[in-house]
Amino acid sequence: MLHNRIRGFTLFEMVIALSIIGMLATIAFPAYKTQQQKSRRAECQAALMQFASVMERDFSRNGNAYRNILTLTPPGFPNRCPIDGSSSTSYILGISSLSASTYQLTATPTGAQADDSCGTLTLTNLLQKGQGSGTIDQCWR
Repeated sequence: MLHNRIRGFTLFEMVIALSIIGMLATIAFPAYKTQQQKSRRAECQAALMQFASVMERDFSRNGNAYRNILTLTPPGFPNRCPIDGSSSTSYILGISSLSASTYQLTATPTGAQADDSCGTLTLTNLLQKGQGSGTIDQCWR
C-alpha cells in the first residue's frame, strides 16, 4: 500500500520562522549601524591625528607659526574624512580656532554620520580631545 505524504512547511511554521527572523533583524540592524558609526569615527580620529601631525610639520617649516594649511594651494590636507576619498564623506575637517601659537581642529559629522552620538570631534595643538556630546571614553577610544 502506497501512501502519498505531502512534505513541506505549514503556514504556522512559516509564520514562526519569519517572526524569529524579524526579531533578530530588529536587534541586529541598530547594532550594525552603531558599529558602522564607531568605525567611521575611529577612521576620522586617525585623520585628525594625521592632520595635527601635518600642522606641526608646517609649524616647524614656517618659522614656528601655525597657518591654515587647508587654504594653501594645493591644500596641505584634505578637508573631508575619509581622506583617501574612497567612500562618501562622513566628516568635514576644519580649523575652528587658529593663531600663530595654537589651533583647534574639528571634524563635523555629515551624511550617514550626522546622527552620531558624539557630534563634532575636536583636537587641539596640545592634543586635547573633545566632542560635542557624550564622553571622552565613549567618543575617543
